[in-house]
Amino acid sequence: MAMWVQRAVGLLLIFSAIALALLRTPDVPASALVGRWAPAPSDFIDIRGQTVHFRDEGPRHDGSAGTPPPLLLIHGTASSLHTWEGWVKALKGQRRVISFDLPGFGLTGPFEGAHERDNYHGDVYARFVLELLDALKVQQVVIAGNSLGGEVAWRTAVMAPQRVAGLVLVDAVGPRFTPEAVPLGFRLARVPVLGRLGEFALSKGLVAEGLHSVYGDPSRVTDALIDRHYDLALREGNRRALGLRVRQMVNGEHEERINTIKAPTLLLWGSRDRLVPPSVGQDFARRIAGSRLVLLDGLGHVPQEEDPARSVAPVKAFLGLPP
Repeated sequence: MAMWVQRAVGLLLIFSAIALALLRTPDVPASALVGRWAPAPSDFIDIRGQTVHFRDEGPRHDGSAGTPPPLLLIHGTASSLHTWEGWVKALKGQRRVISFDLPGFGLTGPFEGAHERDNYHGDVYARFVLELLDALKVQQVVIAGNSLGGEVAWRTAVMAPQRVAGLVLVDAVGPRFTPEAVPLGFRLARVPVLGRLGEFALSKGLVAEGLHSVYGDPSRVTDALIDRHYDLALREGNRRALGLRVRQMVNGEHEERINTIKAPTLLLWGSRDRLVPPSVGQDFARRIAGSRLVLLDGLGHVPQEEDPARSVAPVKAFLGLPP
């Protein structure tokens, strides 16, 4: 009996190895992706040995005395600066808008240079944002962040309140919460063994499932959107960084700091967000004095991408810009 069990296990391992080999999707060098995903006005800047993909558009105000603060846009987990393209188009005629790929995602890729490898905690990202602002010689900003980007935004405001003139938190992570639904790829990434396998195998089907899960209306997910997320996920080192980031997340970590925020704050939430539900937005509103919560009916976890025109309208009002 033991012999048959050993043979069965051996065959299972062989078939698993064959399946993994057939499904293997190798990393792609950033240089092979730049032509498609970094057209003008994309640019790259070196920050202590980290090459960062960013876009800097609109009037060249730096947020110093007498000039309006630029808007800094920070994307969420497994995303990129492209998620903000609709907002940038609507705002760049009146306000300087800076977007960038966080380390571990997009064309920026994993932490390198003088930065600590493999550390993707929220405070590490907040310090990196301040380094980026210094490199761009920007004195003060309004920060808008989605999901993880929202967490990085409020942590930056806590860490350096003098640099943050305002916050726009879009379906942001912060207070402890219970998700109603989590994309399969995120669930797999949290399991060390399966997350490790995910560094070698990735399907467009898994990417599509994740996007359908976070959109309020899955019919809005296009093939082009799936292609972009799939391509940038294959950027060398990004899948490993995603696994590290997901496993390093601590639900509600440092949530008490949110109560200290004094910056004017707009909270935007998709009413159909099942990953970070609207109850989290209500918690933020209770914690940040004077903040305003706007629910976007029918939208999901990434309203800036799902319906840019509708989601940017409250932002224009918050910034004092005409509709």
